[in-house]
Parts: sequence; C-alpha cells; structure tokens
Amino acid sequence: MRRESTSFRLLRYLRPYRGRLIVTALLMVGFALSSGITIGMISPFVKVLFTPRPAVSGGEHPGSVIAAGPGAGPAEKVVPGVAALDAALGPAPRAAGGTYVPGSGLAGRVNAWKQDLRTWFEHFFLTGNPLRSLTRICLALLVVFLLKNLFDFLQNVLTVWVEQAVVRDLRNELYAHLHDLSLSFFHSRRTGALLSRLTNDISLVRGALAAGFSNVVKSVLLLAVCLFWIFWTSWRLALLSLIVIPPSLMLIVWLGKKLRRRSTITQERMADLNAILSETLGGIRVVKAFSMEEFEKRRFAASANDYFRAFVKQRRLGAMAGPVSEYLGVVAATAVLWYGGHEILLQRALEPQQFFIFLFAMLQLMSPLKSLSNVNATLQEGLAGAVRIFRILDTEPAIVSRPGSRPASGIRTGMEFDRVSFHYGSGPDVLRDVSFSVRAGEVVALVGPSGAGKSTLVDLVARFYDPTEGKILLDGTDLRDYEVGSLRRMMGIVTQDPLLFNDTITRNIAYGVADADPEAVRRSAQAANADGFIREMPEGYETKVGDRGTRLSGGERQRIAIARAIFKDPALLLLDEATSNLDSESELLVQQALEVLFRGRTVFVIAHRLSTIQRADRILVIDQGRIVETGTHAELVNRPGLYQKLHRLQFRLAESSSIGALSGLPGAFAEGQAG
Repeated sequence: MRRESTSFRLLRYLRPYRGRLIVTALLMVGFALSSGITIGMISPFVKVLFTPRPAVSGGEHPGSVIAAGPGAGPAEKVVPGVAALDAALGPAPRAAGGTYVPGSGLAGRVNAWKQDLRTWFEHFFLTGNPLRSLTRICLALLVVFLLKNLFDFLQNVLTVWVEQAVVRDLRNELYAHLHDLSLSFFHSRRTGALLSRLTNDISLVRGALAAGFSNVVKSVLLLAVCLFWIFWTSWRLALLSLIVIPPSLMLIVWLGKKLRRRSTITQERMADLNAILSETLGGIRVVKAFSMEEFEKRRFAASANDYFRAFVKQRRLGAMAGPVSEYLGVVAATAVLWYGGHEILLQRALEPQQFFIFLFAMLQLMSPLKSLSNVNATLQEGLAGAVRIFRILDTEPAIVSRPGSRPASGIRTGMEFDRVSFHYGSGPDVLRDVSFSVRAGEVVALVGPSGAGKSTLVDLVARFYDPTEGKILLDGTDLRDYEVGSLRRMMGIVTQDPLLFNDTITRNIAYGVADADPEAVRRSAQAANADGFIREMPEGYETKVGDRGTRLSGGERQRIAIARAIFKDPALLLLDEATSNLDSESELLVQQALEVLFRGRTVFVIAHRLSTIQRADRILVIDQGRIVETGTHAELVNRPGLYQKLHRLQFRLAESSSIGALSGLPGAFAEGQAG
C-alpha cells in the first residue's frame, strides 16, 4: 500500500476546521477583489484630475459632451470621461456614424461586458462636475480600503486560529503517541531529540500551515487579480510579461529540494543541541562532582556551532528566492517598458492611460510573486519537520493489547514463568529458560550480581517487554491476553531511582488522583515512614519537591515513592531496590510498614542488601540469566552456593563497619559487589 504524501497527510489535520477555512478563503477573495478595485480606480482618478472638460452648452448637465452613442443616432449625450475609460479599458468597436458594434462570438461577448463595466463606472464616478466626481472617487477609495483591511484583519485572525488548532491537535497526538510507545523505543533515543520534535519541529509545521494556506492562497488570488488587469489592457504586453514565470517556477522547485535537505540537517543539529542540554541539566550533580563544567561548555559550544553553520546555510538558500524572483520580475518589467514605449511612441497602438494601468498592475504583480518564492522556503522547512513527526507517529508500540484481550482485576491463584527467555534487540540472552511459579500472596525476593537479569525479570512481569521465548501466566492465562492498561493498574512499582514530579508531596503520593483523600495520603506516608519529615517541611504536604524531587534527600524521595505505591493499594507489588537509599533506622521502619503492606499481596522484591529480604517467603538467586538457587533465607544461608557467599561477604563488611570511619561503606560496597 502506497503511503500518503507528507503534504496531503498534513492537510488532513485541516479537515475538522474546513468551515473556518471556507470563511477565511472568502475573506481572502474579498481582499483580492478590493485590491483589484483599487487598481481599476486609477484611471478615473487620473482622468478627473488631469483631463480638461469641454465647455457646457444649453441645458446640458455640467461636464457633459455631445457624441454619437449606441441607439441614439448621431447626436447622443454621453458621460464625461468615456474617452479616458476607453483608453484605460480598451476601445470598444464602433461603426461609421458612431454606432457601437458588439461583434460576434467570444470576442463580442467580452467587448459587450467591457462596455457594460465602462457604463457603470461612467455613471458612478464621472457624472456631474469634476469636484463631485473627485469626491465620489475619494469616498469610494476610503470604503474600498476599509473593506480591504477589514478582510485582511479577519482572515489573519481566522488563519492564526486554525493553524494553532492544528498545531495543538498534532502536538497532543504526538505526545499521546509517545506515551503509547514501549520502553524499548525510549531506550534507543535521546530525550532531547524527542523534545525537539515536540517543540522545534511543531513550530516549523505551524509556519508551513500559515504559509501554505494564508500566504499561498492570498498571493495566488492577488496574482490572478493583477493578471486580470494585465490581460484586460493589453494581451500582447501580458504575454511578454509572463516570461518571468517559467524561470521563477524552476527556481522555486530547485530551491525547494535543496531547502528540505538543509532543513532536515538543521533540525537534527537542533535535536543534538537539545539532547546535550537535557543530559547536562539532568545530570548537573555528576557534572559538578567531576568538575566537568568546562568540558560540557566546550561540548555544547561545538554543538551550537554545528547548528549555527547548518542554519546559516539553510537561510542562505532561502534568502535567494525573493531577490532572484524580484530581479526576474524587473527584467520582465523592463522589457514591457521598452515594448510599451515603442507601441505608444511609434505604432500609436496603445493609449498612455492604458499603458499606465498595465504598468501599475505589473508592479503589483511583483509582491505576490516574491511572496510565493519566500513561502516555498517556509513550506519546505515545515514539510521536513512534518516528516520527522510522522516518523514517530508511524512507529508502532511493541507492547499492545491483543484483540479481544481481557481486563486484569487481581491475582487469584498466582503467576508462572514457563521457560522464559529474553534478549534486547539482537543482543545476547539476558534471561535463559527461566521457569518458576509464585502463589497469590507470596513474597518472592530476587538476588544476584549486577547484570544477572533481576530487573529484566521484573520488567517482564510489568509487561514493559514481552518474552522472546516462553510465556508468563497470570491465573493460568498468558499476560499477553490481558489488556495492558488494566494489568498495570493492578500493580505498584517502586524503582531504585524514584522519579518525583515538580509538584506538591500530596500530588506525588496520590499521583493521578485529582481529589485524593488527605487522610488516605497521610496514612500512606505514615506507613512509608515519611509523615515525620513531611510535617517538618515549610508547607507540610503542600510543599513542592522541585524538579525530579531535588529539594528532598535520596532517602526522602524513596519514602515518598513507597508511599505512592502504598496509596495505590495494588494487588501486585514490584520493588526494585526500594530501600537502597534509606539509612538503617529508616530501613527498619519501612520494612515494618512493608510487612504490613505485603499481607494478602503478591510481591516481587529485588534487593542487594540481604538483610531486607530475610522474611521473604522465597528467595530466587539469579546468575547469568538463570535461576541457580531457590529457598528461604535460612535454607540458603546454610547451603554452599552464591547466596551464602554474598551473605558472608556482606556480614564481614558489616562487622568491619563498626570501626566507625567506614560506617557508610558496607551498604555501598555490598551493592557494588552484589550488583
């Protein structure tokens, strides 16, 4: 199936607002027509000011003359200024004796239409004395320019409304889709690059929408109005003036291809810049700890210079369009001036007033031509940004709910790993042929060195990934047959590095619950041993924790995260080093709270500190992706093997810590050794 082009796909986002677009287009038509009227009023205005009127005789109306006219015989009164309008709009065919001959066929109908238009202008603008005619023309100019600017204002307001509505819809869709994508997508991409898609690329698309609809439609309509007057006055000069169009079109096409490529490179450089900014600001503690400020400054400056060079090259291409198109227009205008002057001075085939209105229309033609040339640069930038946005929108989530999936409401019998293997991408297996079962309400601890596969196993339980081989069963049903959202709603997860949002403590604990019961929040904090330090803060539970919880210590952040899991009251609890950042006293208090929380719930606990899992119902020792030992703490500590080795190492380090100087070493060192 052929994929829809980027431009047509982008236009589909305008469909919900087609009513406003139609109104906007009508306003643009009104703007173009009023602009055309202003061009047409040049001739009567010049005639009233600079053409002398014949003397008035008898009872004739001042300013009128006697001439032959259609249907009146040889002596019919006509309105003053007809000669000027004949010159401006083109002489009408007349037979001997002054009778108007409309002709036959298309040319006759066109001439008749011209004559009708002349008659209307005559009666409206040139009836009466010159002062009255001048007053009418000035009033008409005021009205026309008022309407013209009113149309322009209203269409600009509606255009901004539509473009911002489309940008809002596109940004919301992109943000929502990012949340639907699986963890594997984010592991292979930089946060700053994704932020660039949501900010810079969306802004480029907004510019393309504004240029693509407002500027293009308005410029095309103005172009049509100018061409109308050009062909009206002299089709020969019109054909001569059109020599500028083919080179301009070739220039626009050539620049368009170049600009799209340069815009892609420029936005990639901006994505690199945002990525460095996101990484360094997010890891500013590490930067300062290693005294790498100067290194990061140089790295950012180099990336900023790459963006600078790419942007200048892009703008250099874009800046060519306007001046070159304008110069081509000047070339055409010069040719027209020479040819028109030749027709006036030598051939007498063109009236001066007729040439004047033609020349004014030609000058007005330059503005929409230049605008269309400049619009192309903006359009190509926006289309390049849309390509990158659609590339993300076209990415399918790796973890989705199967058709006909069932909701998960709890754990009745238990969970089972059936010969599960897993690897990331094309890498080696992280888990190999893992099989075990967990009863409902059982607390299972996972122990092993770093890289053994403990966190991966828990990620499979949360269905952040699916096994590459084997299956995980919940109450006898494959996890992939459950609806993903309902499965995760029954889970509570606390990670080693908890993420807190820049909001109040209450909203971090009751994450996602708009009207949370303050007493329930307080009970959750008490169970996590967090109520004490929260009450001591300046605004208590309404204190904002800062970006990623930077106003709290590591142990305080961890306890808030535990309180968040307790508040959710999940059927399945996943703890990944949940107590690693707590001191011994806080760890003991949290362990007591967790023991109460564990009752009646199925729990997976990852811990390097073996003291935190001694009361687990079962301990699984994992090494190199396999389960090498299983049993209770009492059984494993007395059985030669990896668990006994880890326990003795931690016990020996704990004894050495009694010296005092190394009081903080055992936990950290044990974590490093145990992984």
